[in-house]
Amino acid sequence: MASGVLGVATPEEIAKYEPVIGLEVHVQLNTRTKIFCGCPTGFGAPPNTNVCPVCLGLPGALPVLNGRALEMAIQAALAMQCAVNSFSRFARKNYFYPDLPKGYQISQYDQPLAEHGELEITVEGAKKVIGVTRVHLEDDAGKSIHDGFKDSDRYTYVDLNRSGTPLIEIVSEPDLRSSEEAYQYLSELKQVMQYVGVSECDMEKGQLRCDANVSVRLKGAEKFGTKAEVKNLNSFRFAKLALDYEIARQVAVLESGGRVEQETRSYNVSGETVGMRSKEHAHDYRYFPEPDLAPLRVGEAWLGHIREAMPELPREKRRKFETGYALTSYQVQVLTATQSVSAYFEKATEISGDPAGTANWVITELMGLPDGFEKVSPEGTGTLVRKINEREISGKMAKDIFAKMVETGRSPQEIIDSEGLRQISDTGALEKIVDEVIAGNPKQVEQYKSGKATVLGYLVGQVMKASKGQANPAAVNELLKVKLGFEKT
Repeated sequence: MASGVLGVATPEEIAKYEPVIGLEVHVQLNTRTKIFCGCPTGFGAPPNTNVCPVCLGLPGALPVLNGRALEMAIQAALAMQCAVNSFSRFARKNYFYPDLPKGYQISQYDQPLAEHGELEITVEGAKKVIGVTRVHLEDDAGKSIHDGFKDSDRYTYVDLNRSGTPLIEIVSEPDLRSSEEAYQYLSELKQVMQYVGVSECDMEKGQLRCDANVSVRLKGAEKFGTKAEVKNLNSFRFAKLALDYEIARQVAVLESGGRVEQETRSYNVSGETVGMRSKEHAHDYRYFPEPDLAPLRVGEAWLGHIREAMPELPREKRRKFETGYALTSYQVQVLTATQSVSAYFEKATEISGDPAGTANWVITELMGLPDGFEKVSPEGTGTLVRKINEREISGKMAKDIFAKMVETGRSPQEIIDSEGLRQISDTGALEKIVDEVIAGNPKQVEQYKSGKATVLGYLVGQVMKASKGQANPAAVNELLKVKLGFEKT
């Protein structure tokens, strides 16, 4: 009999089963106007102001496809290795919600824009390919607001500003076998969409939303179990928690001798999934071809042009940084997190000629600063690293110069020239300072000559102090050893 809090299965019971998870992700395309009309898509406008007869579904208003939305959808599909169909068409998906003014959603059904793609994820160091079933275009509904008003106990408010916002729906194969794999898939998908520039994927603004189809089966079984769809997953963290709860719930049902029902469930603030309604089937939506929009025909010439203009994707960047730049896995992960950071690093590395040194400066110095990437150019960072390697400046001097770069916006060369911050490496210039330090510290000199080697560090420090930090520490170290008779010239 299943046990545990709220009847959820125990870890031992859960271990007997294998989860099977498929995700349906809705991504808002980064267009300025809606998919079938000229209304703006900007977030935060007063309710029901970014609307027109088309997105309000008024009689006689006809949709016109936004060409930029189509191009972005193709870019997204190519980024996931999908085959873009030369022929696809829109369909009406009929259902009745207060925030769906037309009474149907314009979507795609049996002939989608693209199919048969994949995304590669990494979980605990192991790579796994997750299939992408399809990518299709559709318009968004409005938003029902159930709380926040003094009469919310009696009324639901509707804001139709989102109605008609362009979306792509990305449907995965049921290849995910844990909540962690689902989390990594969502993270990779978001990163890919941001790299390509088709969406900002800001979940707080509703630009990325996820529904999960979840079932469980005994380990070793081939047949899938009965699935439940979990909605209202408005963050990656909540998606992971909701999947863990739903997996445990289904196991508990089966372990108790019950049967999992095919249904739609919602994840709520108390950390549970709760039943909403029985799961719809395709025929429930009464799909039929959209009569007001012509079928889509994507020519090879246009598709080739879009493909040629595609940027490097995260997977390609990671491989390049690992093999071409010989960076650590941690450095690769941090520096490829966003397209802007990876581009900054590559530009700085072109100038410095030192990938590892540049990676250290970007990660340890730049990323810890508010607006660091805006305050210091990649040319500035690259030049600074190059001057350290050329021994024109020391590491300590570089930190002082970097602070002035952040404060003033000046280049490293300007700061070095105006403040005379050059490292002294010339033996003749250093010799006089070293002689003065030896003469002024007879006690420490005698201790060093008596075998106390650690005293050398003190003497090096005195030379650095006397040179105002401009002496080359390595050159000082060697010169002191020669002067004190422990090294031959």
